[in-house]
Amino acid sequence: MSGSESDLTAAGSFALGRWQVKRLGYGAMQLAGDNVFGPPRDRDEALRVLRAAVDGGINHIDTAEYYGPGVVNELIREALFPYPSALAIVSKVAARRDDRGAVLPYDDPDQLRAGIEENLTTLGVDRLAAVNLRLLDGSSPGKRFDAQLAALVSARDEGLIDGVGLSNISRDHLLRAVAQTEIVCVQNLFNLADQRSLDVLQECTSHGIAFVPYCPLGWPRDVQNALLTSPTLTSLATRLEATPAQIALAWLLDLAPNILLIPGTRTRAHLAENIHAAGVRLDDAARAHLARHFPAVTGDL
Repeated sequence: MSGSESDLTAAGSFALGRWQVKRLGYGAMQLAGDNVFGPPRDRDEALRVLRAAVDGGINHIDTAEYYGPGVVNELIREALFPYPSALAIVSKVAARRDDRGAVLPYDDPDQLRAGIEENLTTLGVDRLAAVNLRLLDGSSPGKRFDAQLAALVSARDEGLIDGVGLSNISRDHLLRAVAQTEIVCVQNLFNLADQRSLDVLQECTSHGIAFVPYCPLGWPRDVQNALLTSPTLTSLATRLEATPAQIALAWLLDLAPNILLIPGTRTRAHLAENIHAAGVRLDDAARAHLARHFPAVTGDL
């Protein structure tokens, strides 16, 4: 077993619907051009990163048709098709890109169905492990949310997807959704510097739902830079012989057993760093140190 596979195995696995995936996966968003639009900076390296991820033992890849648009899905297909049988590919719908790269809503029920079918086509598959309904408008859950959710349930019942997921949601959205159908995963912004979705994480934990934090190293860029250069992380990283980024990822893995990580990167070197975060173990002193400097604060998304 390679060092990467050993680290991933040590971090364990969790159910993503019918799929059992390792707790550290790969988010492919960064493989598109700047601002997640257009072709990659280095196409050959993008393909090598994807192959290295799977060769290193990762079996959960996150993507979306509107990354590029189409660029990331096509890279995944070129690099990995035919796909390993244990590889769970998860996508998301409810957005599209215009000719200038702006992200626009594409979230009427018929558009959600079209978005799922577009993902299937560009990835070259008949079924996806899960698709997330990504909310963009910050609205409260109501009849429109129910109709959107029903579109994904219909796709699941027809065999186009194995599981229904949600993204960018509140606890109220989650409670309304689980009263109607099985939810296999939730993707929300969550990291050491932004823990406003803690209540959503806790609800997911109680229901046995995978919680997949996006931007696990902080967002926007100035927040990420401040987090990764903070004396709190740098001193802890030195003591534990890790990098600040690995400490931030290890904190998430340590926080709850249902957290699945999908950190992204354009380079194999950074991919290896992320994978080795799965092997970093926080002790009680590290947990207390991080809790003191990054106290949990819940609030509206």
